[in-house]
Amino acid sequence: MILFGISTCDTCKKALKSLAAAGHDVTFRDIRAQPLSGAEIEQIVTEFGSRAVNTQSTTYRGFSDFLKASEPEAQIAAQPAVMKRPVIHTGDKWYVGWDSAVQQALGV
Repeated sequence: MILFGISTCDTCKKALKSLAAAGHDVTFRDIRAQPLSGAEIEQIVTEFGSRAVNTQSTTYRGFSDFLKASEPEAQIAAQPAVMKRPVIHTGDKWYVGWDSAVQQALGV
């Protein structure tokens, strides 16, 4: 299982801790230190569409009008921190966010 996020994100820290406590073997990938490839961004956006972008974030609010009007792939490529976090890939399934539905689906 891979958890994509950033090291300073409190939600990512909670998710990582909870998944490990539940016995999951989790690899954390800091998308700032190890940027997503174009194929990875495309896969995430294909799975979640515009939900892959956190439009409530200060990063998004700081985008130019041009970038706000761009596709989610371009937004995440330009500024990885705008991605909704965490994104979790179990090998066969993708999850975004850390709400009760995601936690229940992952057995946490």
